[in-house]
Amino acid sequence: MVKADPAKLTRRERAIMDILHRRKRATVHEVLAELDEPPSYSAVRALMRLLEERGHAKHVQEGMTYIYSPVVSGADAKRSALAHVVRTFFGGSVEQAMAALVDSSKTKLSREELDRMSDHIARAKKEGR
Repeated sequence: MVKADPAKLTRRERAIMDILHRRKRATVHEVLAELDEPPSYSAVRALMRLLEERGHAKHVQEGMTYIYSPVVSGADAKRSALAHVVRTFFGGSVEQAMAALVDSSKTKLSREELDRMSDHIARAKKEGR
């Protein structure tokens, strides 16, 4: 099996993986029902097989039906995707990425969220990260 690289997913593949992460497991029919502007059943089946070949998904067979699930946890997928965004758009600078999020006029952080962020930063300082 090839090591999965979430940074190389197409828009449609990412949508399928989002569905698998949200549902934990799904058939091709279930994925098809949740896709916006879905392609044909056979196209979704082919994409899911490709995702499996690339190491993003796996399946078990129940009767005649394949049930697909993500290989990595949703939390790991989020971390990987975020790391890709930080590398791509912020030159690897976590500080710049965080500043962009905090300074965004669309972001309304509560006092509790700011306190939790401060706690994360304090813990990182203590651990030498």
